[in-house]
Parts: sequence; structure tokens; C-alpha cells
Amino acid sequence: MDFYQNGIITTLHNLVDRPIEDMEADLLKYSKTRPLGLILPSLYSELQTPALAKIVEELKSVPYLEEIVVGLDRANEAEYRHALEYFSVLPQNVKVIWNDGPRMKAIHKKLVDEGIAPEAPGKGRNVWYMIGYVLGSDKVESVALHDCDIITYERSLLARLIYPVANPQFNYAFAKGFYTRIANQTMNGRVTRLLVTPLIRALQKTAGEQNERADEYLSHIDSYRYPLAGEFAFRTGVISDLRIPSDWGLEIGVLSEMKRNISSNRICQVDIADIYDHKHQDLSADDAQKGLSKMSIDIAKAFYRKLAAEGVTFTTEGFRTLKATYYRIALDLIESYRNDAIMNGLELDVHKEEIAVEMFCENIIKAGQHFLEAPMETPFIPSWNRVSSAFPEILKEITEAVEADMQEYQP
Repeated sequence: MDFYQNGIITTLHNLVDRPIEDMEADLLKYSKTRPLGLILPSLYSELQTPALAKIVEELKSVPYLEEIVVGLDRANEAEYRHALEYFSVLPQNVKVIWNDGPRMKAIHKKLVDEGIAPEAPGKGRNVWYMIGYVLGSDKVESVALHDCDIITYERSLLARLIYPVANPQFNYAFAKGFYTRIANQTMNGRVTRLLVTPLIRALQKTAGEQNERADEYLSHIDSYRYPLAGEFAFRTGVISDLRIPSDWGLEIGVLSEMKRNISSNRICQVDIADIYDHKHQDLSADDAQKGLSKMSIDIAKAFYRKLAAEGVTFTTEGFRTLKATYYRIALDLIESYRNDAIMNGLELDVHKEEIAVEMFCENIIKAGQHFLEAPMETPFIPSWNRVSSAFPEILKEITEAVEADMQEYQP
């Protein structure tokens, strides 16, 4: 039985497989005084997948949600109409944000012209607009976020994810999901296992020993069981001041922001699934603009930017030392993972693991070069507090645009 607490953030375990109906009865009761919502970032292409069909089927039975907000990317008018029809089977109050529609595009252009919105589309920008909608509609007090590509989705995942920020007896303002990444008799989660964990520990050795605040930050991130999980839940009071990255550094960036904005006793991580599988990214070792290669560069840059803000000085020589330290730690971890896999009857291809580590080594340097060449780059999207300061009516404009789109194009 796993009830271990590491002392930095609370870990909420799945100790007894409590029936989902019990948890949902609690959540239904809590939702009467603390309304609950869900935000789903989705590409239109995901509407063609069995994963999203299963998620929608599961959500039909969820009794406690006041509002579901879908952020729809890469959709033309016909596809938006289809999306409205697709999600209309849900019994909850569902809003679909058409990010590529003329109304949202006009709002986006206004913010870009003022320099306070990310120009490039992507999950970060989509999540940002959904947060803006949630703040503008002001219907929920706690909101969960998860992806639309979870192949193994069950509604218990959502119940466990939102429970810590729904229960009024708890003090948590932020909950991060974690789970075991096992599928097809092998270990997944390569970027967490082979990049994030060894990189954090290498940074602790190279930067943390000289800088107490940097070491405290790295220890905080290392205490998350699965820092790259895309599943979060928030009290809405903490999201108006959230500055999120617009690139693959989104998950690490959110953890960094929570560490900066709220105290550790208001943060928890929660076990949300026994098994979890989703759409996998290719390694893309030959193209630094795609797949896990691009992801690893963005994640490394997210760490460098945060540590620079804590007073760490980076140099070309320092990045070479970091790479060597990372490489040694990563190879030692592969040995640990291999032994864990063998004992559990799982397969682990050590050759493929080492190829991934070698690519991550190169990308630690590439990210370092990019950081040194463009230290003033601001990949963070401004918080809604800042945007509302420039345009006081902006949240109202977003909610009105979404309502108008849905009324005009509803099948």
C-alpha cells in the first residue's frame, strides 16, 4: 500500500478503489455550493478519433458539472457546425469556442495588435482562451482540464482529478494528476523518465548547489510523480493571475506558476488512473521542430528561463557541464527502469531508450544556445489580469462572441 508523502506537496493516493458512485455523490453535494466545470482543448481532427468518442460517452454520466467548455482549434465553419452537433449529446451546459471563427479572430487580432496575446496557435493559446471564457462566464468556482486524446478514459479520472479542489473541507487551490504510464506491456512516459527527471537532478547538481532558491524550485518540481501530465484542476481564483507558456513547456510552466503564486500547502497531486494511454508523439530525432525533439527543447528552455529568473547565470560552458551531468544520471536511470520492467514482466528496449537520451543530450545544448541568443524571448502568455487591465471589457466580449457563434451556427 502506497501512502508515502514526500513532504513538499501532498500526494492523494488511490488506496482502496473507492466506488466512483460514492465520489460522484460527494461531488454532486459539493457542486451545490461550489459549482464545478471542465475545459477540454481539442483539435477538430480529434472528433474523428475513438478516444474523444469514449470521453464524450463517459461524460454523459457525470452528474456534477455545471459547465463544459471545449476549445476548438483548426476548424472551418462546416467543421464548427459539426462540433456543435457532436457535443450536443452531452446533458451538461456545453460551450464550444470556435477559435478560427471571425468573432474570436477579431478579438485575437485586437489583443495581438496590443502585444498581449500569443500569435501562434497551439494548446497553450487554446487553454488561455478557455480560461478567459471561464473567468468571463463566472459560472464555476473550480475547473478541471484534461486532453481529448486519452484512449483509456473513464469518468473516475475526472472525479479524482477535481475532488481535491471541489471538497470545501480541503484547502487546495491546485491539483495535478498522475498515473502509471504502462501500455502494450511496455513503459511509456519517455520524456518524463528520460528527460525531465534526470535534467532536474542534473540542474540540482550544477545550479542548485550555488543557489538555494533554484534548489528549492527544482526540489518542488521533482516532487511531482508525473510532471508532464496534462491533467490539472484549479480553484478559479488562482487562474486569473496565471501566465502560461504557449509552447510544449505548458505543463512545467503551470507547475512553476503555481509554485510562484500559491503556498505549497495549497498544492496537491492526485492519483487519477490505474492505466493511462494517449496518442504518442514520434521521437523526430532528425527534426527539432517536431515531436518529442521539439517538446524536449521547449521543456529545457522552460527550466532555463525559470532558473534565470531565480538568479542562476547560464553560460556555454555551463550548458556543456549540464549535458555531461544529465547524460550520466539518465544512463543510471535507464538501468533502474530496465530492472523495474524485468521484475514486472514488461519489455524495455534499452537501445531505444539510449537513442532518446542521446537526442535529449543534443537538445539540452540546442535549448541552451537558443536561450543565450534570445534571453528576452517571452513565451509566456500574459495573465488575464493584465489583459483585463488593458481591455476592461475583454472577458465579456469573449463570452458574448462564444454565445453569438453558438446561436448562429447551432444545427
